[in-house]
Amino acid sequence: MLVEGEIKRYERQIRIFGEEGQKKLKKAKVFVAGAGGLGSPILIYLTVAGIGKIKIVDHDVVELSNLNRQVLHWYNDVGREKVVSTQKKLKKLNPNVEVEVISKTIDEGNIDELVGDFDMIVDAMDNFPTRYLLNKTALTKNIPFFHGAVHGFYGQATTIIPGKTGCLRCIFPKAPLPTTFPIVGATCGVIGCIQATEVIKYIVGVGSSLENRLLMWDGLNSTMDETIFERNLQCEDCSKWKRMFQR
Repeated sequence: MLVEGEIKRYERQIRIFGEEGQKKLKKAKVFVAGAGGLGSPILIYLTVAGIGKIKIVDHDVVELSNLNRQVLHWYNDVGREKVVSTQKKLKKLNPNVEVEVISKTIDEGNIDELVGDFDMIVDAMDNFPTRYLLNKTALTKNIPFFHGAVHGFYGQATTIIPGKTGCLRCIFPKAPLPTTFPIVGATCGVIGCIQATEVIKYIVGVGSSLENRLLMWDGLNSTMDETIFERNLQCEDCSKWKRMFQR
């Protein structure tokens, strides 16, 4: 049930998808990997939308060089664990949302336990090895995976539904070489907001998602494009799950 004040708080979005849609958001449990450049806008907009429970995992501390894009972290947070800084801000934004934070590095040994019984995974990472782990975990648990990535003025996003769409490894069979990439903060805002919108639409059940579509944002020329992709029948991550999903 919506508690006192929530109907007023969410009045403008309840006009779109009704109280039942708002209740779906309140029941949802969303796992967000990363509390940095992408994580900041994702977490802000999921929190103000009224997601019931959000779990955030990030092992970093706030550095001065983060502040051009990681808008949940402020100058006084430098040196503080990102999850601590994040939780403090989100609880002030919306005290009705349960925010769980864990300061850990995501790896093969802990990812299954970290995600637990959450309904979906949101990728706010900055490296493909961890993204591939998130992708495989979403496949194993048969839950959606919302991918986003940024570089300079450019960004991309897609929504992966196990058994229905290709997976991240289908799109990117091999990880790009690790690097410290340049980034404009506003690019994180654009892609993070798209990811948050995809999550909200999926939970409520409205609109069309980025299934089998990789949306690409070119901020330098202010254009958006998309590439259609399909399942790779030889994909090392999802091919073994396809028969199971098709039963």
